Amino acid sequence: MQVEKTPLKDCYLIKPQIFEDHRGIFLETYHRKRFAELTGIDAEFVQDNQSVSSFGVLRGLHYQTGEFAQTKIVRVIYGKVLDVVVDLRPESPTFKQTYSTILDDENLNELYVPKGFGHGFLTLSEKSVFAYKCDQYYKPGHEGGIIFNDPELNINWDFPVREMILSKKDKELPTFKEAFG
Repeated sequence: MQVEKTPLKDCYLIKPQIFEDHRGIFLETYHRKRFAELTGIDAEFVQDNQSVSSFGVLRGLHYQTGEFAQTKIVRVIYGKVLDVVVDLRPESPTFKQTYSTILDDENLNELYVPKGFGHGFLTLSEKSVFAYKCDQYYKPGHEGGIIFNDPELNINWDFPVREMILSKKDKELPTFKEAFG
């Protein structure tokens, strides 16, 4: 496993070692001890989630609040997505900055998303299967979000998607200014 710092504080791109032969591939998607040795972070994950989305589906930007804030490791099992994070920690030197990367079933990269970050993704393939490893249980009533096209964040979602498909909830998320003042 290789771990690369992203431009955002405490956010890492994880590149697993892939073993390939005539039968297919094998990879280790997470190794707690090795990740801790490479980053100094020893996260204990308690919940795994998975979503399936079709081309053009945008999920996000979501986060959990307070004591239920979640650290995540996200990855694509099948398909291709544009994965986007935003640092929502006011005390962070990278507060309000964003980072995006392509996660897909070819590069098999993963993204470590720390507590206090907003997260979302746009499916760029016919279908995507997306996995989340979380260090806190989901707690209804402690979720938040920011509208994907917030003018202050200015996220580049400009990919060959004619019409993005969002849930009613995601279409009605507040702007950054409405959520954080």
